[in-house]
Formats: sequence, structure tokens, C-alpha cells
Amino acid sequence: MSTERFVRTAREADIGTVVDVQVAAWRSMYSPLLPDSALAEIDSEEAAERFRVQWRDSLVNPPTSRHRLLVATDRREVVGFAALGPAGDPDCWPGTDAEVYALHVHPDRVRDGHGSRLLNAAVDHLIDDGFHTALLWVLESPNPLRSFAEAAGWRFDGATRELNLGSPLPMVRLHAAVGG
Repeated sequence: MSTERFVRTAREADIGTVVDVQVAAWRSMYSPLLPDSALAEIDSEEAAERFRVQWRDSLVNPPTSRHRLLVATDRREVVGFAALGPAGDPDCWPGTDAEVYALHVHPDRVRDGHGSRLLNAAVDHLIDDGFHTALLWVLESPNPLRSFAEAAGWRFDGATRELNLGSPLPMVRLHAAVGG
């Protein structure tokens, strides 16, 4: 098996790099939309420590056996991650509706196929876990994650919400049939 580029289940040793990818991806995605104070908070050591604790807890003690944290690697280096599990929105059925909670590739490593590998692996896991529909929340405004997901066949399902990271960010929910 090639060790060049693949997706695998995250390990506890990957958590620091997962946080680094998350912060870099958020900075890239949200910097045009957020005030400097919010960006400084994302970059703070306190935020990084909170993220490390949250990811470690989700990996070591997942809420269900259907929660997953996957990492994309390139020559054994973690360059992206996806977190997935049962959907939590009130209009969803957690038995058959899943959510991709996060899908990020380090901005320096986009367009190398890592996002596609992550998304395909995530869908494979969701199918194996018996889900029929997958959901993904993305920024409403044009952005690379939304364009990527829509190019892969995900579509807006009418649900909206706001993410508040120091400034309200309108979000839309995309969905895709994955099995069933």
C-alpha cells in the first residue's frame, strides 16, 4: 500500500496537527469576513488548547460508535481532516441522517486531491454505518468549501443558520444522498 497519500482514522498523536490545520483553514476561510479581534482569538494559544482538548476528547471518548475523525496524509504528514457522525439538527433523524461536522485541508495543500479523498472516505464510513443522507454546513457566501461540495453533488436543502465568531456569518446546509 502506498504511504504517499491516503486517508486513515486519526490517532491521538495527530491532534496537534489537526488543530494546526483547523486554525490555518479557518484563518484562510474567515479572514475576509471577521474583525481582526476574532482572527486573533482563533490564532491564540488559548483557542488552540481548547481545540486540542475537544479533538482529543472526541477521539478518545466519542459520543457514539458512529462518530469518526479521519485524517488525510501526504508522505505520512497530516494535511487535512474530516469529522463526522450522526446529524444533530432538530429536523434530522440521527439514525439515518449524518453530518460532516468539519472538512478542512491545510490551505497550503489544497487542490492536491486531499479534500476529495477525505470526502470519499467520509461517505464510505457513513454508508458502512447505515446512514442514508449526509449534511454539511458551509458559509452562505461563495467560498472554496461550498464550491468543492457542490461540485461533488451536494445541494442546498433550505436550512440556514448563523455562526458567530465575533461577527455573524450566514451559513447554509448542503445535503447528499449517501446510501439506503
